[in-house]
Amino acid sequence: MADAPQFHLHRTVVLVGMMGSGKTAIGRALAARLGVDFVDSDSAIEEAAALTIAEIFERDGEDFFREREAEVLRRLLSGPPQVVSTGGGAFLAEGNRTAIAEMGIALWLNADLSILWERVRHKDTRPLLRTADPKGTLKRIFNERTPIYAKASLHAEIVAGASIEETTQGVINLLLARPDILETD
Repeated sequence: MADAPQFHLHRTVVLVGMMGSGKTAIGRALAARLGVDFVDSDSAIEEAAALTIAEIFERDGEDFFREREAEVLRRLLSGPPQVVSTGGGAFLAEGNRTAIAEMGIALWLNADLSILWERVRHKDTRPLLRTADPKGTLKRIFNERTPIYAKASLHAEIVAGASIEETTQGVINLLLARPDILETD
């Protein structure tokens, strides 16, 4: 791929959106294409706490988790430009949205409810869906969070059946429309 463009990322790209929207998969692929580091903020929290997200929720509660999440996010934004995927609730906190706007750029992976349900319904790693009606819970969370995710600076529509590579290329095209964020050499 000698003819592949070389990218220069000026600001950290923070992927936000619902659980199952593809933040980790797209984040990894995007970072690889751009030649920058990728960090999953949930994994960074788990590493710091030596516990899973579910264990943190169970042991210390959601408020404690959200405080650690904000600390980790600020630390990640303070470093060199990279791609960061966040947990589904990270962007809900106004302080996190402000930090992202000041130090990076928020990119919303906007997937509709049917795509999300298909992706998360067989997983037991989603503490917020450990309810008697996980689909109803997902719908409620989706309806509550969508207006907040819409505040992200950039929006990428997630298309059913699109490959990770196709979605990643769409995200790159979106970022290239903002030379303050991404340029080719």
